[in-house]
Amino acid sequence: MEPAHVWSECSARLQDELPSEEFTSWIGPLQAGLRDGVLVVLAPNTYVLDWVSKSYRNQIAGIVEGMGADSGVDRIEFEVGELDARSPAAPLKAGRRDTPRRRHSRYSGSDLNPGYNFDSFVVGKNNRIAAAAARHVAEAHGESYSPLLLYGDVGLGKTHLMQAVGKEIMLRRPDVMVRYLTSHRFVNDMVEALKRGSMGEMTNGYREVGVLLIDDIQFFGEKMRSQEEFFHVFNSLQESGSQIVLTSDRYPSEIEGLEERLKSRFAGGMTAEMGHPDIETRAAILCKKAEHSGVSLSKDVAFYVAERIRSNVRELEGALHRVIANGTPVTRETVDDALGDLFARRVRQLSVEEIQKVVATYYNLKRSDLLAPRRTRTVARPRQIAMYLAREFTNHSLLEIGTQFNGRDHSTVLHACRRVADLRKEFADVDEDCANLIRRLSK
Repeated sequence: MEPAHVWSECSARLQDELPSEEFTSWIGPLQAGLRDGVLVVLAPNTYVLDWVSKSYRNQIAGIVEGMGADSGVDRIEFEVGELDARSPAAPLKAGRRDTPRRRHSRYSGSDLNPGYNFDSFVVGKNNRIAAAAARHVAEAHGESYSPLLLYGDVGLGKTHLMQAVGKEIMLRRPDVMVRYLTSHRFVNDMVEALKRGSMGEMTNGYREVGVLLIDDIQFFGEKMRSQEEFFHVFNSLQESGSQIVLTSDRYPSEIEGLEERLKSRFAGGMTAEMGHPDIETRAAILCKKAEHSGVSLSKDVAFYVAERIRSNVRELEGALHRVIANGTPVTRETVDDALGDLFARRVRQLSVEEIQKVVATYYNLKRSDLLAPRRTRTVARPRQIAMYLAREFTNHSLLEIGTQFNGRDHSTVLHACRRVADLRKEFADVDEDCANLIRRLSK
């Protein structure tokens, strides 16, 4: 049996037996070659080598033994090194790594979701600045916007956009090492390295990367030793001109337990907020996801679902998966069958009165002020925004919404919705107010 086939079968078995993140973290970086009946498993550094040898040696040996004599393997050894591209069957000796960045670029890509690229990302008003910044970073690679910080609530596409940057750079610059991980993973790696006394090996491994993608940096809060180590890694990468891309569920200054020096560094490049998508963007996302799944979804049905699922992209995807699982043509009727319970919960969760209370509190008003006939700007504008949000967050008709604003007619509500939509395009303060209110109502 060819060496490549032995390791390919072994790797496939491990992928079936191990959790996905564990496989990608420890088995993904490995290579293997056959040398005089010895299967030589190659790790990129001693940190990975020690862990793999300790944790998976018996499992790998058992798989190879199950292949029988046809495998051509008499025993297994673990070394630091890489395969010689000119002769893949012959492993290089430890230390002979002629192109480490190219090697790492190949295996780091396995950490990235295959579906997360720029083509599959739907750009809307809520994420236009973030998407433009991400594309610029992917094209410029470290020349500006480092770090790039994407922040916003969960399920809005931050990880998708960040990984799209990494994949695009890998396509443009295959010689560059790209590394993606969560801050939780960094902390776990650090804890393991401390136990094994290999902190230097671990941090040096991070300093080799050309592009570092770190998800959910808010989890660094209160973890002071992890912050200390990451601070030095961050500075080293910046000094070498590497690109850093971060995501967080909030702006760095709002992360509790995060050192001020890290707050200033995280916010020192380009920061871009990713907000909640409007109904047009939600419908476009559904159409894009359906197309990717090979399902026909009309715009009418997409808008029907988008009107009722408003919280985030992740929930939209989950709703679409439930509809597709029915295995029937996607119509309003089949959508109601699949998502009726979800729609019902949405209607119960939020009422026009609740929206009025949230808006009134935000503008330091009383709910009764929004219902009163006063037309002063301090009241009229919040009232219009409350009507706009009621249209966005409930299934009530324009007339029903107007009735709950002390009997105003449907034309008044329609004018308010159109007026606020226009003001959001013209004035940043109005758009920011609406985004903040949407965020509060979506929780």
